[in-house]
Amino acid sequence: MRSWQEMNPLTLAYLGDAVYELWVRTHLLELGNEKVKELHKQAISYVRAGAQAQILQVLFPELDDVERKVVLRGRNAKGGYPKNVDVVTYRYATAFESLVGYWQLSGQAQRMQWAFSQVDGIIGKGPGEIGLEE
Repeated sequence: MRSWQEMNPLTLAYLGDAVYELWVRTHLLELGNEKVKELHKQAISYVRAGAQAQILQVLFPELDDVERKVVLRGRNAKGGYPKNVDVVTYRYATAFESLVGYWQLSGQAQRMQWAFSQVDGIIGKGPGEIGLEE
C-alpha cells in the first residue's frame, strides 16, 4: 500500500469516513443506546457534514503542521458534493474525514481518540462560522 502522502485526499476521506462511522456507532452503543431506529437518528447528528465541519473548526487550532496540511489538502480536493449541503460545509467535512484517514493510516490511534473524545461537547453546540486559517 502507498503511504498516506502519495494518496489522493479523497481516498483518505473515504477511509476516514468509515473509521469515524465505526467510532460513532460504537460510541452510541457504549452510551447504552439499543433501539436501532434511535441509534440511526443519533448517528446522523454525528456524521452529517455540518457536524464534521464544526468538529474540524474546533480541533483545527490544536493540530500540528502535518495535520493542517492534510486538512487543507482534503478541503481543496476536487470532487462532487450532495445537493442537500453547501459546498463549503461539504469540503470541510471532507477535510475532517481526510484527517481521520491520515490518523488511521499513520497509526495515530491516540491522536484520533483525543479528537473523538471532544466530539460530544462540540456537536452539542450550535453551528459556528466555518473557516480555517491557512
